Amino acid sequence: MTANLHKQHLVDRVAALVEAAKKAGADAADAVVVRARSESVSVRLGKVEGTEASESDDMSLRVFVGARVASVSAPANADPAPLAERAVAMARVSPEDPYQGLADERRLARQPADLDLFDATEVSADRLREDALAAEEAALAVSGVTNSSGSGASAGSGGLVLATSDGFLGQYEATRFSRSVSVVAGEGTAMERDYDYSSRLHFADLEQPQDIGRRAGERAVKRLNARKVETGRFPVIYDPRVARGIAGHLASAINGASVARKSSFLREMMGKKVAAAGITVTDDPTRKRGQSSRPFDGEGVAGERLVMVENGVLRHWFLSTSIARQLGFPGTNGRGVRAASSVNPASTNFALEPGETTPEALIGGIKAGFYVTEVFGQGVDLVTGEYSRGAAGFWIEDGALAYPVSEVTIASNLKDMFLNMTPANDLDRNFGTAAPTLLIEGMTLAGK
Repeated sequence: MTANLHKQHLVDRVAALVEAAKKAGADAADAVVVRARSESVSVRLGKVEGTEASESDDMSLRVFVGARVASVSAPANADPAPLAERAVAMARVSPEDPYQGLADERRLARQPADLDLFDATEVSADRLREDALAAEEAALAVSGVTNSSGSGASAGSGGLVLATSDGFLGQYEATRFSRSVSVVAGEGTAMERDYDYSSRLHFADLEQPQDIGRRAGERAVKRLNARKVETGRFPVIYDPRVARGIAGHLASAINGASVARKSSFLREMMGKKVAAAGITVTDDPTRKRGQSSRPFDGEGVAGERLVMVENGVLRHWFLSTSIARQLGFPGTNGRGVRAASSVNPASTNFALEPGETTPEALIGGIKAGFYVTEVFGQGVDLVTGEYSRGAAGFWIEDGALAYPVSEVTIASNLKDMFLNMTPANDLDRNFGTAAPTLLIEGMTLAGK
């Protein structure tokens, strides 16, 4: 894959936009070009179903006139002068917003770190097709697998060039490669589906398609002959695949934008206990080859590793410059994500850190409980913390997985779930939001 984000015309483009904004009357401005490149191949039952490729360079300009702000977007080849004039004219008739403005110059990433985010490996469409077919073939070879829902492979890159009227000019590009497969086991009314995938920034780090396919097939077969279980209160263990969703709910709840809107159930909890003792949650945009790493955020602010939750106590919100000012913080922590019209706070490499107990030991300590491998539905209210999801997985009996379970609902409140959580020691950091196996005590399970 060719590293062409650094081409001078994109650097010249954002610099010209900022200069045009200042000439048009803006007090301050920043401009960004966001680049995306992707190619993918999908197959099913040994035949190619689709091949797609896309390229885009999208440009946006944000201008400040006093306490007023406006943004405009256009293709990267648009003429800077009329774009800047339109943005300034819009800002002059916009309502004042005392929280808006460029990031503090002292926090800008003047010497962005090399985080090894780009892999120049060229992956042909033929190779993508071969990998997708190999994953599907391995899955279909598992005894009990009867059909394929499809397999795919992709390669792509994305990045940005950012310039500000304070003199910041930075750029980065990250690649991403992936392989995935989904298959069906069983027949008639007794069919079950499951999947597996691998996604990495560097092609050589991808898991082999045969391993991905085999795991997908084995997972589907293990779900056959699922039963219902009795309603009651039980300990619930989340497989890492679904535990990442629990971590994601926490990331959303400590997003400063949600706090400012009063739409987070943790909005009054800064400096207070929000999770069980020993729970640590980190966010690190500077991790080399991290799935969500970046040398600077959407405002040019340098990234830093933060302990968001320390020993169960909430220590930080995710903040952009405007949200930090609105909430009364003196600076941001470099977590602004650039959208066409605004900069919004977000997590980067967010991780619910591991504990000291193995997943096997967590399971072994349960006489009767539920091991969750999949959840369904949208039953999570981040305003109140209420949690209710359809689920499937395996029943735990006398410290072992006994049989597959389906058609149940698990319910609690996220406040209680975080306070009654025990993490295992199997954290895989190869995800933008990562979590180990999680034990949560005292959840309500609605079955037959």
